Amino acid sequence: MTASLLLASLLGIALLLRQVLGRARLYRVVFESDTAAGRAFDLGLLVAIVLSVLVVGLETDNNLHRQFGPVFLMLEVLFSVLFSLEYLLRLLCSPQPLRYARSVLGVVDFLSSIPTLAALGATGSEALAVIRIVRLLRVFRILKLGSYLQEAQTLRTALIASRRKILVFLLTMVTLVVIVGALMYVIEGPTSGFTSIPVGIYWAVVTITTVGYGDVAPVSPLGRITASVVMLLGYSIIAVPTGIITAELGNTSRSAPGTPCLPCPTCGERQHAARARFCHQCGQALQSQG
Repeated sequence: MTASLLLASLLGIALLLRQVLGRARLYRVVFESDTAAGRAFDLGLLVAIVLSVLVVGLETDNNLHRQFGPVFLMLEVLFSVLFSLEYLLRLLCSPQPLRYARSVLGVVDFLSSIPTLAALGATGSEALAVIRIVRLLRVFRILKLGSYLQEAQTLRTALIASRRKILVFLLTMVTLVVIVGALMYVIEGPTSGFTSIPVGIYWAVVTITTVGYGDVAPVSPLGRITASVVMLLGYSIIAVPTGIITAELGNTSRSAPGTPCLPCPTCGERQHAARARFCHQCGQALQSQG
């Protein structure tokens, strides 16, 4: 009953905010980040997400839970209320509420707010700790901050441009670990722990990636020589995908068209995201270049 009343109260607050601010302005604050208010909202949301995930993680420790159980509960109520209010605001100001609610981010927003708030104090609500961890996924929403938008697009372009090279590299690695795993199975055999070719492949993956758990290791001279070659090969191979992506990043940065725009009339900032309507530094409306 308490949770129902709380949700009803939050809905009333959300409706009041939409009426006071207006749907268009509220949408710009909640969904966009090209204004000062939008950036402040996103930064505040980021802090709340990180702190709430930290609380969930600390709460799973039995000693901390015994000592600070009431504090954890109070913080969880606070975060659940904030996230539930945010979710309701997004629904109320979205031009297509159903589309938002069924989107990936909409489902994540729902799971991190309404269910946890409704289950507070209920028996077995501890199981929702895992669901509350999905709040960490909401950090991806913050990547739309104006100051990071262009950099994120550059990285995305470089990853897409290098996907074929990365795929060829991965196929080569798969072939290599299968050959090495089969070879070590023949050289060492079950007496040294290589009971099957899959075990040999597992050892090859662990060795080439320089992880080296040590649960399976060669003991014969030929096996150790082969292992040494694989280890040296691993140090050489591990830098290949990094080099591919770095080269594509350089190409993308050199070939990417600039984003020239008129300076902000208030602060003079020129570096804005494409089609930005407001300055990401001060929130001032930008002049049209046309």
